[in-house]
Amino acid sequence: MIPAAFEYHRPSDIASALATLREFGDEARVVAGGHSLIPMMKLRMASIGHLIDLQDIADLKGIRIDGNTVRIGAMVTQQELIDDAALTRAAPLLRETALQIADPQVRAVGTIGGNVANGDPGNDMPAVMQCLDATFTLTGPSGTRDVKARDFYEAAYVTARADEEILTAVSFTVSGGGHAYEKQKRKIGDYATAAAAVMLQKDGTACSAASIAMTNLSDVPVWSKAAADALVGTACNPADIGSAVAAALADISPTADNRGPVEFKRHVAGVIIRRAIERAWSRA
Repeated sequence: MIPAAFEYHRPSDIASALATLREFGDEARVVAGGHSLIPMMKLRMASIGHLIDLQDIADLKGIRIDGNTVRIGAMVTQQELIDDAALTRAAPLLRETALQIADPQVRAVGTIGGNVANGDPGNDMPAVMQCLDATFTLTGPSGTRDVKARDFYEAAYVTARADEEILTAVSFTVSGGGHAYEKQKRKIGDYATAAAAVMLQKDGTACSAASIAMTNLSDVPVWSKAAADALVGTACNPADIGSAVAAALADISPTADNRGPVEFKRHVAGVIIRRAIERAWSRA
């Protein structure tokens, strides 16, 4: 289908984008890669009078690594995450995840900001950002504020970002250790039936720190403190991992859809979480 008529705006700086948002209010939306909003507009599920394209805003681009701190502009594409060698050395979990998102054509245009900002529970990066304990920078008429990824998601497509704000950057502290992003999907390019991001640190033979988050197993990404706590201080043997998987499954709330009934999704989730923990531990 063809979307309803709209006016197209392409500002060159954040201030101009915010001014356009403020001018047109509920009739305006920002677009990054466009893979979520444009299909909704074409299906007439969203009627937008003013579309604000962020492609020309230089301040929303670039990857900066300063010591142990990584800052990624919201308009950095998935392909740029994959291609940045320094970022891969600092946070290999991002490259591993980005390579599992959709297909090369989508990754060339789809952005990290768009992936995390719209609150789609099927997107991959929100759970990864929770696993990394990342912070989202939001800029609006009142200035700039930071929101933790673990506090950002409130319900499906509902986040802590106000309508007049733009997500401008993602940042996190590099922690090291082993990582994994495991994903089960029906076909290449599909959303996950279940996916899990895991970060583990090892001290001698014991797990000294853990972080586990899950994709598309609730109406928001799920970071499971209980699952992480079940691993810390253990040798991550099969029984320890089983306890962590059980704790993670207690935190999810999948719904039946065309990817399967709830019982199937819970089974797949258990398999995927276990695989992610095992892989991350093998790399720790």
